[in-house]
Amino acid sequence: MKDLSYGNEGKLILRFAIPMLLGNVFQQLYNVVDSVIVGKYIGKLALAAVGTSGPIIFLLVSFIIGVTMGFTIVVSQFFGAKQLDNVKKAIDTLYIFMFFTSIVVSIGGIALSGWIFRIIDLDPVIVPDAMLFLNIFLSGLIFLFGYNGTSAILRGLGDSKTPLYFLIGSVGLNIILDLIFVPVFHWGVAGVAVATVISEAAAFGAQIFYLNRYHKVVKFSLTKLTFDRTIFIKSIKIGLPTGFQQTFVAAGMVALYWIVNQFGVDANAAYSVAGRIDSFAAMPAMSFAIALSTFVGQNMGANRPDRVKAGLHATLIMTSVISLMISIVTVLFGKFLMRMFTNDQVVIDLGVHYLQIIGSSYILFSLMFVVNGVLRGAGDTLIPMFISLFSLWIIRIPVAYLLSRNPAIGVLGIWWSIPIGWFSGLVLYYVYYRMGYWKKKSVVKNSDTKSG
Repeated sequence: MKDLSYGNEGKLILRFAIPMLLGNVFQQLYNVVDSVIVGKYIGKLALAAVGTSGPIIFLLVSFIIGVTMGFTIVVSQFFGAKQLDNVKKAIDTLYIFMFFTSIVVSIGGIALSGWIFRIIDLDPVIVPDAMLFLNIFLSGLIFLFGYNGTSAILRGLGDSKTPLYFLIGSVGLNIILDLIFVPVFHWGVAGVAVATVISEAAAFGAQIFYLNRYHKVVKFSLTKLTFDRTIFIKSIKIGLPTGFQQTFVAAGMVALYWIVNQFGVDANAAYSVAGRIDSFAAMPAMSFAIALSTFVGQNMGANRPDRVKAGLHATLIMTSVISLMISIVTVLFGKFLMRMFTNDQVVIDLGVHYLQIIGSSYILFSLMFVVNGVLRGAGDTLIPMFISLFSLWIIRIPVAYLLSRNPAIGVLGIWWSIPIGWFSGLVLYYVYYRMGYWKKKSVVKNSDTKSG
């Protein structure tokens, strides 16, 4: 556990973000290896099936992930205020919430999977593999929720190193199982899904063993969990807007896939592969934004809002430098990166165009995500939800549809809609940040304001 309410802001955020960044590197490394194995050993149809399932999975779990962020913010603010009893109550309440919701989402997702793929107009030749992968993945959702929820709790307590260790173990096991189930056992996309479920279950089990054996605050026992209604309501008030935001973002991703699907299997495969690379490139901004959110949460709980501005400025500088470096690599070596996943020249060419357009715009995503990180950490999630919906559903998706209808632009119009959406979101988030309403959203109320 780490108290982030004192010390140099930039150094604290950097040290907190690095383990999460490394964790994301390993996570995305797995995603890359996963796609390489699928693309090389099974083919582009399977690659499109697994790639299409990703946004569907995100759509089904995004609401719960978003609500979980509300609990994490409450945990970080209680920890910053040194209210350890409330920290324990918030953690117990989160576990109970995740247990029941994971069951509901699993059953509902499996029941609706066929209908969802019909709605997005997925090519019929891809549907069987996509449904097989999705249904197996959803059957182990309780492990995914438990694992990610525990990692989020630890980060809320200022510990970003321990989740990294478990993530490395999970990713390593996942890659080993992929190499056994696909090239050796020839299980196809089912092997990829089974490998994911087993690795998540193993990671969650290892987390519980570690916490019960060594952690001072977080303990897990099904018979000793207590539900705190007051903390639940506070967490839900913060988490619901984020949950809805995540859901609409996920729905937007599915909508974009629907637009992409109008251009055939090659465009779908290119979008899936380039999206893997895109996710890899976006992870520094996401890691630093999460670190900043925890930093802001603890400092708001400790009644140190004066430290937030310095933390934001330091994070903006660090993420901007990193984003520019990633943009250079992505734009210059896009063809090489695409060839790692597939040998299909049409897919490669479409993916290279994507990376050239999106890769040159990563700084917009970084700045947008970091500014939103301040608002989220302070517990101000309602207006940011509307900003996110506006930039996605009023800007990005209509632009993607309209530009792609132009024969002279085609699928490239979908690619261009993404940085256009980022720019609109960045402007609106920054304007709202400057208005300062987030300073009044802290869960822990204090009568005085410290300076430092």
